[in-house]
Amino acid sequence: MFTIYWTIVVDGQRLANSKEFGRNEMTQALHFAEALRTKQRNGLAICHVTMSSENPDSVGLAGVAETDSSYAWKKRRL
Repeated sequence: MFTIYWTIVVDGQRLANSKEFGRNEMTQALHFAEALRTKQRNGLAICHVTMSSENPDSVGLAGVAETDSSYAWKKRRL
């Protein structure tokens, strides 16, 4: 899952925007972000164009630094 975030400046006010894309739509998300950046280069008051992703099939929990007791990975030494 992907989300494009961008800010539009209207009369000095910053308006946050976002658009979500499905897990199989990375190409579309990248094209959308590039279209926003092209508009920005052409003078439209757009800033902070960024893409964020979240993998729903991730093995671990996001932001967790330590594993639980069931995780038994060992470094193999030769």
